[in-house]
Parts: sequence; structure tokens; C-alpha cells
Amino acid sequence: MLQLCTLASGSSGNSLLVSDGRTHVLIDAGISARRITKSLRELGIEPGELAGVLITHEHSDHISGLTTLTKQFSLPVYASRGTGMQLCYRIAFLEPCLRTFRPGESFEVGELGVETFPTPHDTVESVGYAVTGCGRKAAVVTDLGEVTEAVAAGVKGAHLLVAEANHDVEWVKSGPYPYFLKSRILGDHGHLSNEAGGALARSAVEQGAHTVVLAHLSAENNTPARAYGAVRTCLELGGVDVERDIQLEVAPRVETGRRYTV
Repeated sequence: MLQLCTLASGSSGNSLLVSDGRTHVLIDAGISARRITKSLRELGIEPGELAGVLITHEHSDHISGLTTLTKQFSLPVYASRGTGMQLCYRIAFLEPCLRTFRPGESFEVGELGVETFPTPHDTVESVGYAVTGCGRKAAVVTDLGEVTEAVAAGVKGAHLLVAEANHDVEWVKSGPYPYFLKSRILGDHGHLSNEAGGALARSAVEQGAHTVVLAHLSAENNTPARAYGAVRTCLELGGVDVERDIQLEVAPRVETGRRYTV
């Protein structure tokens, strides 16, 4: 079976493990290499056993552990060409480990199939990933500005969706945000609102997803309760019975999260 586990993704870090039991890949390395190593070992996996690290974009809260992790274990790093260039500016020794692609391309990492799709963000060539193994598919979308046709197509057919539902719009309007950050969030440049997150979840469920995990939440910008409530409401308005039809959860705020099997 295909398994996914969040590594501190319920808070400010962004790091997830996807595995079919033989091939293990990390999506983003948004927590320290020490924390990633600790979490992987709790799951019975040595960091050197990773087949690769898939990077969505170059923001620091998605790559903070990448330098040490790749230096220690020489792991292959997969990124879009635009993101790869940015990473090489910041990590001098990364180029030999780097495998680049154009958003929309597909490739294999060990026994896993990887599909990529462009996501609208204020970074160069930000992408989402859909990973397939054992006949099952898990899609991961983070820091998403809006639900585009490419994103909807990328998550189509996924059995599990990890999505950000990161900002309560009314909270942002009234909250103590710096003006530039408030403008950025309300302009949907890279951080999906709860309502849009609900729309993405509903689209994925209508296309076959039976597990939706909300990640990248923190008390500073949103609460899990608000995100869960907004997404659940959107699903129910679309005719989805959350108790009967799907599993809707918030990624736990712990170092090694729950294993989701699909």
C-alpha cells in the first residue's frame, strides 16, 4: 500500500514522507535535517535510504533542512528548472545532486511514479506533486494561490490529497499583519484561503479522493478548527458527507505525524 506521513507539517514546517515500502521520497525539507532524521528513524527509515527529495519551491520554510541533509547523505534532489537554479545559488554543492524538470513533466523515482504540475505562487516555477505507487495516488499541494485548471488536473484521480487551507480571510483582514503580507495573502499570491482550500478538496473528492489532510497551519495565521470547519462546510455544501464519504483530518502538530495508508 502507498503510505504518507507528515513530518511536523501541521505547523510551520513543510515535510512529508511518501513510501510504497520499498521506495521512500521526501516532499520538501522544511524542518531541520536533525528533526527530519529523528522523524524518519522513528518510522524505521534511515535518511540515506531516501530515493530523493522533491522540492515544491525555494522558500526557506520548505528547504531549511535541505543543505545539511544533502551534504550528509548525497540525496538526489528533484526540482523544477527555475527552482533548481534558485537552490544552486543558495547551496553551492547541490548541483551534482540536482535532477530538474519542467512543470508538467512526469518521471520515476525508484518504484514510484511522480507527476508534476505548475502551481500559481510568487516563486519561479512552483509545483505540486502527485506520487503513484501500488496502484494508488497521493497528491500534495502547498502554498497555492488559486485553484487553476492545471492544479485540478494534477490532483485528479488522487486517493489522498494533502492541501493547504491556510488563511481565514476575515481574520487576515482584521489581524495584526504587516501591510505587505496582508496584501499578499488577500491577493492569493501563494497562500490559499480556507474557502479556496475547501473548493480544492471538494474537486478532489468529486474525482475520487477519500482522504483529505489539511497541512501548513499555525496559530499565527489560522487555527486548525477554522480551517477544518471551512473545508468541511464547503464539502457538505457540495453534497459530501464527511462522516460517511471521506476522511477529513488536520495534520497533527507533532514531529512524526500520523501514517495515512491509501
